[in-house]
Amino acid sequence: MQYRLLGQTGLKVSALCLGTMTFGGKGRSAVTGALDQTAADELLRRAVAAGVNFIDTANVYSEGLSEEITGQAIRNLGLDRDSLVLATKVRGKMGEGPNDLGLTRKHIMQQAEASLKRLNTDYLDLYQLHAYDPLTPLDETLRALDDLVRQGKVRYIGASNLAAWQLMKALATADSRQLERFASLQAYYTIAGRDLEREMVPLLLDQKVGLLVWSPLAGGLLSGKYTRDGQNQEGGRRDRLDFPLVDRNRAFNVLDVLHPLAETKGATVAQLALAWLLHQPVVSSVIMGATKPEQLDANLAAVDVTFTPEELRHLEEVSQLPAEYPGWMLNYTTSDRTIS
Repeated sequence: MQYRLLGQTGLKVSALCLGTMTFGGKGRSAVTGALDQTAADELLRRAVAAGVNFIDTANVYSEGLSEEITGQAIRNLGLDRDSLVLATKVRGKMGEGPNDLGLTRKHIMQQAEASLKRLNTDYLDLYQLHAYDPLTPLDETLRALDDLVRQGKVRYIGASNLAAWQLMKALATADSRQLERFASLQAYYTIAGRDLEREMVPLLLDQKVGLLVWSPLAGGLLSGKYTRDGQNQEGGRRDRLDFPLVDRNRAFNVLDVLHPLAETKGATVAQLALAWLLHQPVVSSVIMGATKPEQLDANLAAVDVTFTPEELRHLEEVSQLPAEYPGWMLNYTTSDRTIS
């Protein structure tokens, strides 16, 4: 296993992270998986045995059941809690009341305590905003997170699914008020969906914020099981939920390259898609979900896949984004200020 720093912190996280959205199967999360405690224990056992020290969950996954199963799995396996980097999230709806969602001080404090209880731990290594809340002042949210850090209940804070301007505003606000700063951003990013590179990736590199990738196989589209006409003989999550949004023409142009390359390397298409992400300097960790032990084992092997410079150039060409303003203008106007 490879280990990388989380943003500009000194915290080392495994390059592959175990995602737990498949744990529980309660409520809206049923579409992604419904693993019971025994199955979850086995996935965590295999992941830790392979060197994974990073686990990602969220309070809304299976209405809190995913956190409960994750915490119980750690106990069942007798794992050293302090050797793990445990991450969860806050923002989503966790009740029927008007204040049971959002990023208010009230909701953040209540949900932090609830997550600690469900996970059966005294602290959270990484507490992440699950999405943007347009109703709550940013200062209120950041001060609540800062208080949790100062209380010792949270070690680091992160965000997820923000626009570049929202993240930069949060970083600048934290810096100016001397509040805890986001160490990471969790976002969708794949070789078939590189939209993040337009604004967010340059920002993350400039501000030294780590990137945690969710849905690295584009909801299963990059598993190698789907054909251009949308058929999947084995069945998969995308058959039940066509998400995240993907430019299918570009995705299958990429798959047309990945399939023969996988045969040449003796690897799977999914392993190559994961390995491409691991070759991107901005990436701190890639979050893998799994419903079967063999699926997890195959994904874990992605850390051993390497590409030649020529292979990376070929993948870059077939997956690159179409030119868009102001990007193409910036490339044109800064070409005379590069270091040769």
